[in-house]
Amino acid sequence: MKTMKKKPQSKQTKPRIYLDYAAATPTDKKVLNFTLPFFTQYFGNSSSLHYAGREAHNFLEKTRYSFAQFLNCSPEEIIFTSSATESNNLAIKGIAHFYQDKGNKILISGIEHNSVLEAALSLKEEGFEVQFVKVDKNGRVDLKDLENKIDKKTILVSVIYASNEIGTIEPIEKIGKICRDKQVIFHTDAAQIFSKRKIDVKREKIDLLTASAQKIYGLKGAALLYIRKGIKIKPLFHGGGQEFNLRPSTVNLPAIMGFFKAAELAYKEMPEENKKIEAYFQLANNFIENEIAGIHLTGDYKNRIKNIFSFWVEGIEGESLMMALDQDGIAVSTGSACASSDLKPSHVLLSCGYDYNQAHSSLRVSFGRFTTLAEVKYFLKSLKKNVEQLRKYSPFINDSK
Repeated sequence: MKTMKKKPQSKQTKPRIYLDYAAATPTDKKVLNFTLPFFTQYFGNSSSLHYAGREAHNFLEKTRYSFAQFLNCSPEEIIFTSSATESNNLAIKGIAHFYQDKGNKILISGIEHNSVLEAALSLKEEGFEVQFVKVDKNGRVDLKDLENKIDKKTILVSVIYASNEIGTIEPIEKIGKICRDKQVIFHTDAAQIFSKRKIDVKREKIDLLTASAQKIYGLKGAALLYIRKGIKIKPLFHGGGQEFNLRPSTVNLPAIMGFFKAAELAYKEMPEENKKIEAYFQLANNFIENEIAGIHLTGDYKNRIKNIFSFWVEGIEGESLMMALDQDGIAVSTGSACASSDLKPSHVLLSCGYDYNQAHSSLRVSFGRFTTLAEVKYFLKSLKKNVEQLRKYSPFINDSK
């Protein structure tokens, strides 16, 4: 009698649920398909005078015009860079070095992205003074403190438009008015909010603004810096005369074209996409309020971008919870993803007045275009399970309840 062969058991594969859209977004297939000809057909150097260069230059300038339309500015006020980090560094250091004869004081909020924070702090070695504007528990800038700290030495104020960690939207128009009235240059890092909300740099009195392709389903390697006409900056490096002599380098046309297409799609789909994301946020917030004790939302509940769902958990380290969720196939981050390998507590939450343990217990979940309702429900189920399990065994003592 022949022995029956056992059928091989199929391995149960874990789902792959990406909930870290605030860190990086996948390239939309529509964007990818749109950019392909710029790798193989329209690949010329936009600085070249022959037909291939002229073709590339024409595409570049049409794209520059489109971004000017998005922001309500002039095309020559748009500078293309390689990343939001480069744009932020160009804004902070470029302004500081050009206007250092007028003053040496720079004001930033305590919830800035690291590329603004570190760029500003690096200038202290050159004799610049960097001061932090106070924020409240929700991360909203204290406008009175801002006014009080601006003096004759102040040359630049930089405040993030919407926090990449807690989602809070700042009163940008009010900040812009304060700075314009006091004749101080105002920069905002709008990488997280660009394409989620219409921005008008004229109405909001913004002098410099940063936006990035990789946050809006474009290709990595493209970003922009809006520089209002009349504002002068020193370039970070030197070479050719590209980007009005402010960003010398061969232009990355495929990435920039992808940036344009991503922005075009995002603005077109903004109302529907925002509605879907807000529904996910409300579902998640209601769940933690009713199903899991000891979880606290961070950031301003009302004035925020709803794709960022951030919170801290009593009695659990954020890193432990992030790793537990990862075991269930869910990608989230602790605080800012750009510093997720750093086990220091979030500087954003510390600036908001949270204590060390609370800041160390934080988690950031961010929804996006391709997030489904089923994925959100799976995440919430996993979150509850892992919080309950980790609290049983965690040696972490949170004395800040």
